Amino acid sequence: MLLVEDTRSLASLYEAYLSKAGFRVECAYDAESAVAAYDRLKPRIVLLDLVLPDQDGLTVLRKIHGTDISAKVVVITANGSINRAVEAMREGAFDFLVKPFDERRLIGAVENALTLLGDEAAGGPAATEPDMSTAEGMQGFIGSSEPMRRIYSMVQSIARSTATVFITGESGTGKEICAQAIHDLSVRRKGPFVPVNCGAIPRDLLESELFGHLRGSFTGAVLDKRGAAAVADGGTLFLDEICEMDLALQTKLLRFLQTSMIQPVGATEASKVDVRIVCATNRDPGGEVRAGRFREDLYYRLHVVPIELPPLRARGSDVIAIAEVLLAKFSEEEERDFKRLSPAARAALKAYPWPGNVRELQNVLRNVVVLNEGEEVTREMLPPALLAAADGADGVAGPGPALGLAAGPAAPAAAAAQGAAGADGAGHEAAVRSLVGVPLAEMERRFIEATIDACNGSIPKAARVLDVSPSTLYRKREAWTRGQD
Repeated sequence: MLLVEDTRSLASLYEAYLSKAGFRVECAYDAESAVAAYDRLKPRIVLLDLVLPDQDGLTVLRKIHGTDISAKVVVITANGSINRAVEAMREGAFDFLVKPFDERRLIGAVENALTLLGDEAAGGPAATEPDMSTAEGMQGFIGSSEPMRRIYSMVQSIARSTATVFITGESGTGKEICAQAIHDLSVRRKGPFVPVNCGAIPRDLLESELFGHLRGSFTGAVLDKRGAAAVADGGTLFLDEICEMDLALQTKLLRFLQTSMIQPVGATEASKVDVRIVCATNRDPGGEVRAGRFREDLYYRLHVVPIELPPLRARGSDVIAIAEVLLAKFSEEEERDFKRLSPAARAALKAYPWPGNVRELQNVLRNVVVLNEGEEVTREMLPPALLAAADGADGVAGPGPALGLAAGPAAPAAAAAQGAAGADGAGHEAAVRSLVGVPLAEMERRFIEATIDACNGSIPKAARVLDVSPSTLYRKREAWTRGQD
């Protein structure tokens, strides 16, 4: 392989790492000699520093891909120039390494490139990546709007890398679907995809959930448990709602990212694992850093390749494409005959601003299918609150409060939850009257679940609204789940 690095001491170090692992390496120290060496050797793998004394590294990348588009170029960049690395990924680079990096990270990037070259030679998935420029969706996503086409392109580029990905977007925009797509299109696709919702696990159990524990290490630890990081070895670890992680655990996560070593609770020795980290949040991570709720050093360690998912209201006709897929799915599940949306229903769905995004659209379509009959969804079948908001949606620039499904069985609780979060007094009184005759336990459950929904699924936020401990809500939800089993 060809190694292009202008700092000779670093070039010698990287060459030693690679030679020790059994690779033959030729070094070049500037762009001119790099292009000459490439023309002479035609290597399939190139390690390329982006900052060279005579030319920009991106120019060398373009010349290499002008000769052989299938060559795997791993770019090297300094910590303060990650945007340059992202630009290189868009130009077709396979992966990037941020200085300083260790031997294991370097060898891992090269071995991933070799794996992909082998897949392509065998005609495997990597050799037949779909062209998403005209596709109607990708890996669980639905829609062909311009914002989503950009996301599809980014996901395909990022998937080839082993870099850490930080997904942001409003609640309900599909962050876990995006993480799964990155995994499924990567060289790690044969390994496990392990999601962990950092906001849905009590803080005193999250360390055990991530890193595991030994039997007897704390009260209730009756068996050894492998943590999510160990389970994800060789695959992808998805940390959802990362900004809700406790500060003390953030420190341990940072150490794990730096060393790839995990130490289960109660263990005396650490072990190494190989995982790719993809994380997500519906908050502003930069704002969380400024507020002191998220460690700045952890933020920069995780925020390597950012993806911001667009809200549903910015995706144009995608809302209709998604609604039609959901309508067919729910009609089959509920054994109904719905086959299409009426023109008026389509217009209302497009006009509504969807503060709850795709998750809210799912709720609306499920509500319609359960409570109505027929082959066509008419405008009158849609929730009145949606129609009222859609009729006045001209000029809506951002999300408003999520609608309460007035026709659905949980509507009184939803309205009551809106009252708890600040609805007007008349609406609150009407909601309370509508709960007359509902058993107290069921009323409590509906109220709590509706409050959690109103808080975009955040249990800690719902706990603050209800003035209870988050652990109380976790226990209640666990009890309700056991009661359904």
